Amino acid sequence: MIKVLLADDVQILRAGLRAVLAQDESINVVGEAGNGREAYEMAVRLQPDVVLMDMRMPEFDGGYGTRQIKEKLGNVKVLVLTTFDDKETVEKAMASGADGYILKEMDNDQIINSIKAVAGGINVFCDNIFQSIKSSTAVQQDPKNFDLTEREIDYIRLICEGCDNKEIAGKLYLAEGTVRNGISRLLEKLRLKDRTQLAVFAIKNNIV
Repeated sequence: MIKVLLADDVQILRAGLRAVLAQDESINVVGEAGNGREAYEMAVRLQPDVVLMDMRMPEFDGGYGTRQIKEKLGNVKVLVLTTFDDKETVEKAMASGADGYILKEMDNDQIINSIKAVAGGINVFCDNIFQSIKSSTAVQQDPKNFDLTEREIDYIRLICEGCDNKEIAGKLYLAEGTVRNGISRLLEKLRLKDRTQLAVFAIKNNIV
């Protein structure tokens, strides 16, 4: 059972989302929040698997809520579900550590499948958000510009495919500890905070 917390300032939209998610027996909506601060406080209390986060909310927006959750509740995934796909909002969500970004215009099955994917450790971006991230860097970089080894590029590729450390170890015939240490060194080399930032970095710089 995937525990989901809804964060949106419009009550009727939360009710609609709750009804949509109730169609899937593997998803359980455990709470509703009206802004980013409420989302964080409820996440502390309820320990959901996924927070479905709107970005534009009064007082404390989705960026605030996402940042607090990702900094202090590392096991909780945040999937942005919003109406807005402008560059500023997308970059704010990514900088806050969001694990995915989808739009409310998506159909019900796509939203449900996105929740399941994020809960399983896969970063999810709808197509126009993916293209926005990719085009936000004017000049695409050659991996050589970042002094990346072939092994590090393998790590990046598999992370972008949603693999966890155990799966990466299996695919590359390495010990899980070797993979964990290698990814830690890679994040340090690129001055990135986590796997989500690494995936966004790879997309923006055309590395995979």
